[in-house]
Amino acid sequence: MTGRNPIFGPNRLKLGVFGTNGKGGAQTLVPEAYRPTWQASVQTSQMADRAGFEAIVAYARWKGYIPGRPDHASGIVLDPFTWAAGIAQATSYSAVFATSHAPTIHPITCAKQCATIDIISGGRFGLNVVGGWNKHELEMFGAPLKEHDARYDHLEEWLTVLERMWSEHEEFDFKGAFYEVRRGASMPKPVQRPRPPIMNAGGSDRGMRFACEHADMCFVILRSEDPEVCRKQIDEYKRTARAFGRDVQVWTYCPVVQRDTREEAEAYLRHYAVEREDSESLDAWTAGLGAQTKIVAPDQLKEFRMRFAAGAGGNILVGTATAIADQLQALSEAGLDGVLCTWVDFVDGLQRFTRDVLPELERRGLRQPFAPESAALRRPGDR
Repeated sequence: MTGRNPIFGPNRLKLGVFGTNGKGGAQTLVPEAYRPTWQASVQTSQMADRAGFEAIVAYARWKGYIPGRPDHASGIVLDPFTWAAGIAQATSYSAVFATSHAPTIHPITCAKQCATIDIISGGRFGLNVVGGWNKHELEMFGAPLKEHDARYDHLEEWLTVLERMWSEHEEFDFKGAFYEVRRGASMPKPVQRPRPPIMNAGGSDRGMRFACEHADMCFVILRSEDPEVCRKQIDEYKRTARAFGRDVQVWTYCPVVQRDTREEAEAYLRHYAVEREDSESLDAWTAGLGAQTKIVAPDQLKEFRMRFAAGAGGNILVGTATAIADQLQALSEAGLDGVLCTWVDFVDGLQRFTRDVLPELERRGLRQPFAPESAALRRPGDR
C-alpha cells in the first residue's frame, strides 16, 4: 500500500475509536451517554488523533432498531461518508473509515465518494464494507433482506465493481448478477494504491471467507474472554487468509470501563449496562442480530446480553488502567492486531485512557510513544 495510512504502521497493538457518528455501542439510558453532535464528533476525533490512535471508524445506520420509533437513539446517525470527509479535514494522523452497506449505495457512487475523502485526508481513508442485516432499513430502500450467503455474493460483486472503478484507467464494461456497468470510469483515483484499506466483519463461515479473501482488516467479535480460545479464533482468520495468499490484520471491538479501582469500574458497568440498560432497544437489536446474522450463535445471545448492552457484544475492558493494559496485552499475545474502543462518555473515557493506559502500553512495548507535533506537520492533502 502507498500513502500514509497509520493502520499499516509499526505498533504491535493498534487502537481506534468506533461509532462517534452515532451513539456509540452502549445501549443505555444513563444521561451521560454520548450524543452524536458535530461538535462532539470533532472533539472526540481530535482527542484520538492527538493521542496517536490509528483509526476513527464510523458506522452506517439508515433506520433504528425499533419499528415505529424513528426518533430512537439507535437511528440518529450522521451519514458516514459526509462525516468522514469532515473528520478527515479536522484531523492529521488517524485513518478515517466510513461504512457502506452494499444494498444502500451503488458502487459507482461509493467509488467517487471514497476517492474524494482519500484525497481530502491525504491517503488516510478506509472503508468498512457490509452486506446489510437490519431488515427494517433495507425494506425502506425497497431492497428486501437476502438470504445470509446471498448477501455475500452481492457484496463480493459490489466490491469488484468498486475496485475496478478505483483501478481502471480505461472505460470498462461489467455485467454480473447484481450490477451492469457500461463504459465505467471514475476520476480522480484514490491517493492510496492499489486501493484504500478494506475492513469487513464476517462472523459466519461464509463471512470469514469473504473477509479473508477481500479485506485488509478482519473485524471479529471474540466469543470468549479466555485468551487461548481467542487465539484459536484469531488464528483461524489468519490461516484462512494465507490460503488465499494474503496476510490480514484481525481487529475486535471493546467497550472500556476504566476507574481508579476495579470495584468502582464494575459498579459503573452494572449501573449503565444492567440497571439502566435500554431494554427496548436491546431486545429489538438482539432479535435482529440473532435472526439475520451469524456473528454470535443463537444459544449465546442471552449469555451475551450484558456485553450487548455495554457495547455491541465486544469484550469488556473493565478495571484500573493497569488491569485494562493487562487485558489488552493478553489480546495482543493471542494474535490480535487492533482494538476499536468505545465508551459511554467518549470524552471522559478518552481522557482517562490517554492519560493512564497509553503510557502503560508503551512501557510494555505494545505501542511506540506518539509525537503529535510531528503528525500535525502533515496537513490533510499532503502526499
